[in-house]
Amino acid sequence: MAEIINMPRLSDTMEEGVVASWLKKVGDKVEEGDILAEIETDKATMEFESFHEGTLLYIGVQEGETAPVDTLLAIIGDEGEDVDALVKGADAPEKEEASAEKEKSEAGDKKEESEEKSTEEPKAAKAEKVEMPEGAIVVTMPRLSDTMEEGTVASWLKQVGDKVEEGDILAEIETDKATMEFESFNEGTLLHIGVQEGETAPVDSILAVIGKEGTDVDTVLKANDLGNASAEATTEEAPKEEKTTAKETKEEAPKASGNASSNGRIIASPLAKKIAADKGIDLSEVTGTGDHGRIVKRDVENYTPAAKEAPAAKETSAKSAEATAAPAPFVPAGEESSEEVKNSQMRKTIARRLGESKFSAPHYYLTVELDMDNAIASRKTINAIPDIKVSFNDMIVKACAMALRKHPQVNTTWNDATTRYNKHIHVGVAVAVDEGLLVPVLKFADQMSLTTIGANVRDLAGKARNKKISPAEMEGSTFTISNLGMFGILEFTSIINQPNSAILSVGTIVQKPVVKNGEIVVGNTMKVTLACDHRTVDGATGAQFLQTVKQYVENPVTMLA
Repeated sequence: MAEIINMPRLSDTMEEGVVASWLKKVGDKVEEGDILAEIETDKATMEFESFHEGTLLYIGVQEGETAPVDTLLAIIGDEGEDVDALVKGADAPEKEEASAEKEKSEAGDKKEESEEKSTEEPKAAKAEKVEMPEGAIVVTMPRLSDTMEEGTVASWLKQVGDKVEEGDILAEIETDKATMEFESFNEGTLLHIGVQEGETAPVDSILAVIGKEGTDVDTVLKANDLGNASAEATTEEAPKEEKTTAKETKEEAPKASGNASSNGRIIASPLAKKIAADKGIDLSEVTGTGDHGRIVKRDVENYTPAAKEAPAAKETSAKSAEATAAPAPFVPAGEESSEEVKNSQMRKTIARRLGESKFSAPHYYLTVELDMDNAIASRKTINAIPDIKVSFNDMIVKACAMALRKHPQVNTTWNDATTRYNKHIHVGVAVAVDEGLLVPVLKFADQMSLTTIGANVRDLAGKARNKKISPAEMEGSTFTISNLGMFGILEFTSIINQPNSAILSVGTIVQKPVVKNGEIVVGNTMKVTLACDHRTVDGATGAQFLQTVKQYVENPVTMLA
C-alpha cells in the first residue's frame, strides 16, 4: 500500500519548507530510517528521514522548490504501484481502503460487530436525550487579543450563586499582553466556574455557566459535549480493559522504553540525536511528540531524567557508618535551594516573540554619541512654561519619528517575498512592568508636538503598569524605542520588536570631558544604539538615519521648524 509523505513541520514556527536536495531518487529502495531529503526550514537545513520502507514512487517537491507544511512531498510504496489517484487527491484509494476494511470486518467477526452495535445504540440514544436546559448559557474563554491562545483567570468578581446582569464584570483575565476585564453578555445566576483563579485554560474552553437558579449544571456540561457518550464509553470500557490486561501491563512495564520502533530502533531527528549525545541523554527514555512518536529537538531540551531514589537510598544506608564520621555540609535553616515560579502568559509570549525575532532577523548594531548640551537647555526652557512637561525620551521619540519620514527604508516590514513600506509612522515605546515588557504605540508620532508626545507616553505607560492597556493601544508599531537611561545604563543593544525593521536603545546622559573648539570642557553626552534587520535596512541606510536623529536631538529647535 502506497504511503503519502507530507512536508514535515521541522520547527515550531515552520510554515513552509524548501527542498535543498533529494538523497533518494524515484525508483530507489527506501528503508525505515533512511534520509530522504535535506529540507531548509525557517531556522536551519535539516535531514528528513523516512518512517516507511518500500520504493520511492513519486516526488512532489523538486530541489529548490518551496511548499507549505503538510503538502505532498513524496509517495513510497510497492514497485510498479499506480500512484496517479494519490497524486490527484487520494479520494479513490481512501474509499477503496475503507470499503475493503469494512468487508473484512463483516466477514471476519460479525458477532463482535453486533455486540458493538448493541452497546453503542443505547449510548447514542442516551446521548441524544441530553438537551441543554432552558435559559442555560455556557461562557467560554474569550479571545481578548489577536495573538491570544490561552488565558489565566486573575480574579473572579462574581461567585457561584451571584446574580449576573448584562454588562457586569465577571472576571479579570490575563492575556499574553495585559490583564483585561471580561464582562457578561447574558443575565441570570452564575451556576458554575470552570477555571479557578490562577488557572490557565485555552481559548474557547468552558469558563463559566450562567442560567436560571437551580439548573442542573451536570446536564448543561453534558449537553455542551463535555460529558457526552464518547467520554462515558471510554470510562465504562476502561475498567474491563484494565482487568483483562492488568497482568500483561505489569509484566511489560519494565521493558517499555520512551520511543522505540517495533525493531527496537529509536526514531529521532538528527538534531535531537546530536543534542542528546552532547547532553548525555539516553533517547530510549525520552518520549517523542513528533509524527509517529518521533523524538524532536524540543523533546530532548525539555527532558528531565527520572530520579533514581532506590539505588541512592541503598548506597546511603550501606555507607551510613562512614557518613556519620564526615562533617555535614552547612545549610542555613529554613532556606531552599531554588523555587519554581509559574510563567505568566505575558512572559511566555515575550520569550516566544523575542526568540523568533533574534533567530529569524539578521541583527546588526550601530552606536552614536549625542551632544546633549542644547537638548538640556531647550528642555529647561520648555518645562519653565506652566503645565508643560517634556522629557528627554519625548525628544528622542520626536526625533526618530521625523527621521523615519526622511528615511522610509527604516520604516519597513519584511514579508519574505515583499518588503512593506509603512506610510504611517507609529512609534512603540517599551515600558517595563512587573512581569516583563509592554510596548504601547504612539500612532502618527511624526505629526505630534513634543508636549502631545509627552502626555500620550505618560498616559499609555500608566495604563501598561496598571495592566489596563487595551490590545489596540499596543498594535501597529513600525519602529520601537527602548530607554534604560533612567537606570544609569550607559549603552546597550535591544532585540528588534517584530515586525519592525529597527529598534533604538537609549542610554543615560553623562557628564565628561569633551573637546569643543579645540578646548577640553565639561560636556553632556548620551549614547544611542540602533539595531537593524539587515534584510530591509543596509548599514549605510541605518547610519544615515542615526545621523538625522543626531542632528535633531543636538539641535531641538530644528524639530519645531
